[in-house]
Amino acid sequence: MQLNDLYKDIILDHYESPHNRGRPPHADIEAEGSNPLCGDDVEVYVVLDGERLKEVRFDGAGCAISLAAASMMSEVLEGKTKDEVKEIGDLFKAMMHGEDVALPEEMEDLEALKGVAHFPLRVKCALLAWTTLEHGLANQDAGRRVSIEVD
Repeated sequence: MQLNDLYKDIILDHYESPHNRGRPPHADIEAEGSNPLCGDDVEVYVVLDGERLKEVRFDGAGCAISLAAASMMSEVLEGKTKDEVKEIGDLFKAMMHGEDVALPEEMEDLEALKGVAHFPLRVKCALLAWTTLEHGLANQDAGRRVSIEVD
């Protein structure tokens, strides 16, 4: 099996059997994002324990890249502090914009999305859940659901 085949398998696994999909009974943060150019829609839910993301879940509809990235994001960020989430998000964004970054071992599934950087229109698909979460965290004190549209 070649590395490209492994990456395709990881993306398809997360797309066909997404991890942490569904709305929790209670969420401290709810954010929704959409990409009208390709029709991807995602909702991100976070249950907090102080500054730590105790639970990260998502729901939505979209392409394999969008939903696989949301699934991977939910796994990687669960249990992390808000500061760690920002650091990890910055690394992922850098990778999606073609920068050569070394991801920690716990983020190895995200390497499967590295090739997306060669397709600028698809980068938005991979970043949708991350951007949605970022806006949700930044606006959590608003006490309401946050909505964004990426263009």
